[in-house]
Amino acid sequence: MSDTPALPATGREWHLLSRPVGWPKPEDFGLVEAEVRRPGPDEVLVRNEYLSVDPYMRGRMSAAKSYVAPFELGKVMQGGAVGEVIASNIDGIAPGDHVLHFGGWREYATVDARQTVKVDPEAAPLSTYLGVLGMTGLTAYAGLLRTASFKEGDSVFVSGAAGAVGSQVGQIAKLKGASRVIGSAGSDEKVKLLVEEYGFDAAFNYKKGPVAEQLREAAPDGVDVYFDNVGGEHLEAAIGSLNRGGRIAVCGMISVYNNTEPAPGPKNLARLIQTRGRVEGFLVGDHYDLQPQFVQEVGPWIRSGELKYRETVVEGIENNLEAFFGVLRGDNIGKMIVKL
Repeated sequence: MSDTPALPATGREWHLLSRPVGWPKPEDFGLVEAEVRRPGPDEVLVRNEYLSVDPYMRGRMSAAKSYVAPFELGKVMQGGAVGEVIASNIDGIAPGDHVLHFGGWREYATVDARQTVKVDPEAAPLSTYLGVLGMTGLTAYAGLLRTASFKEGDSVFVSGAAGAVGSQVGQIAKLKGASRVIGSAGSDEKVKLLVEEYGFDAAFNYKKGPVAEQLREAAPDGVDVYFDNVGGEHLEAAIGSLNRGGRIAVCGMISVYNNTEPAPGPKNLARLIQTRGRVEGFLVGDHYDLQPQFVQEVGPWIRSGELKYRETVVEGIENNLEAFFGVLRGDNIGKMIVKL
């Protein structure tokens, strides 16, 4: 076993103390000091350097049946993390290597080495492996190209377009020949960013008027693809503007995550008959086979500067919870990252 004489005895980690009802509250969580477990066979001990907080984590705080097991009460929460290996019990991973894993929300994580991915800090900044080159990037790539069957010449509408996934969807669509890319966001600053930095053809602030009206104005010829991160009014508006043969990829519905009552569904689903439209939900975990293709195609765009990205970085594990609340409020531009 590769080891060092001064492994940490304890580290801080976030536990879920009670299941939130509606919007999560600080008292639903606790930052605790916990013993750092030494790695067993085929395990590594990682000092986390960057943690990911994501909207889907709100669903894991509920006991409702979902596509992934809920967080356990009184136990450490999990999420994407990248860090340096400080002790290893497996060949092929040595102290000093950097790995991507899902033992986040804590300073130190002892994880199954077979469920980690070695990453190269020389090839790209470590934080990008949680965002633009990580799960969020692959989500954008798979949802647009596979689920929504994007093809050159399509007109594309993206909600939550200034977020980590949405901003990448719009840029990939442009790079692959979209005829028009429209984004919605929740502030004038974000709208400006979409057009001036990310190259969207049009964007609007959904808080400034009915989404359906603003979308018709931004996409007078309709949309062929809608990438849905928001649900609710946005989904109804997209169905209203959908062209014949249009496709809707449902990635997330952040507008309803904290609802205590079921949200009403779109009132215009009959339009899918007229347009022969298709609505399909997807999870990135079903598309990991695209990872090599994704890195091969998107990596050069990032290195050349053709595909731009932003990160909102919050420092310190003690601020992990506030960073998560910020994601739910839409405070972030691009990927929300916690730097330890």
